[in-house]
Amino acid sequence: QEQLVESGGGLVQPGGSLKLSCQASKIIFSLYAMGWYRQAPGKQRELVARITNGGSTNYSDSVKGRFTISRDTAKNTVYLQMNSLEPEDTAVYYCNAHRLFIGIGPRDYWGQGTQVTVSS
Repeated sequence: QEQLVESGGGLVQPGGSLKLSCQASKIIFSLYAMGWYRQAPGKQRELVARITNGGSTNYSDSVKGRFTISRDTAKNTVYLQMNSLEPEDTAVYYCNAHRLFIGIGPRDYWGQGTQVTVSS
């Protein structure tokens, strides 16, 4: 069964760094765009960063210049390096795999989420 497993969340002080990892299994990783989303209490889930299977990236304005998304196809893993963390970054972070099947439609897989808390 297709699976995404996140790791690397935790508690960090403002200004600190964390690196999230998401390992995919049972999907053809190289064919999927991978993304990181987050959901804070009382708020909707929002896109943080996305990387296509070709390596193109895009970021939300709130994290641009502080976060970096990358992928390692050999390890079926996508990463999110988060620097200069702010209390507003506190949320559950979810990994997403997305592919558009021509004539069928989109297919999305989600991880279980990992908590990131930025607090002094």
